[in-house]
Amino acid sequence: MTTLRRSTFLPYKATLTEENLPDQSGKVFIVTGGNSGVGKELVKILYQHNARVWIATRSKERTDEAIAEIKKAHPKSQGQLLFLKLVLDDLTTIKQSASQFTSRETRLDVIWNNAGVMLPAEGSKTAQGFELQLGVNSLAHFLFIKFLMPLLQETAKTAPPRSVRIVWVSSMSADFAPKPAIDFGNMDYHKEEDNMTKYNRSKVGNLIHAAEFDRRFPESNIVSVRNFGAAQKFQVKLMGKPAKYGAYTELFAGLDSSITSKDKWSKW
Repeated sequence: MTTLRRSTFLPYKATLTEENLPDQSGKVFIVTGGNSGVGKELVKILYQHNARVWIATRSKERTDEAIAEIKKAHPKSQGQLLFLKLVLDDLTTIKQSASQFTSRETRLDVIWNNAGVMLPAEGSKTAQGFELQLGVNSLAHFLFIKFLMPLLQETAKTAPPRSVRIVWVSSMSADFAPKPAIDFGNMDYHKEEDNMTKYNRSKVGNLIHAAEFDRRFPESNIVSVRNFGAAQKFQVKLMGKPAKYGAYTELFAGLDSSITSKDKWSKW
């Protein structure tokens, strides 16, 4: 498993960008939450280089608007942009979303678990009654990957080594979670905590899930990447960095050829 800690907030020279990304023709990707912010910037880069990209979101209207904008900006692309309905705050819908994808595709090269919610209204819950940040950021993505794993494994059988990847987009906020970071005796938050602490715990969940998939499938030729660096939309604004810098971090995690499951990096 790779742990990639690359800050979106501090200056760095991105090593993989839209300027030097190789052609992605024939590759199939999923970006959850890819119709806005960092996810949208990532989709732009992938599409610019001829990838087939599924944008997995709740809103078809907003996604169609993003698709039209991206296509207009890159009229020469030979890639494809497609909408995949994904409602992360209702676990009963996740299997259907995965099935819709697998009924249309015969491969999946990289999935970026980019979507997330941060600091919702106090008391916000999923359809199943989980605290919203835990449910959306952690539980739903874990379930989505579980249903997609057979296709990832099938793709990895013939793909170049280390090229099939699951990118779990976490946050540097995970560093500030209390210890233990996951309190199994308080998963329903009957002992109340503030919203920021709940968010921090949910991002630790991404790190644990990345490690768990690597443990479960050690010989699968699939790299499970824990990415600390991508920033939430308002964080990017506050820190003065364009959203594309968060996309560069995710791009590196998903497509840089130097990454292996043996790496445990804290380079930036």
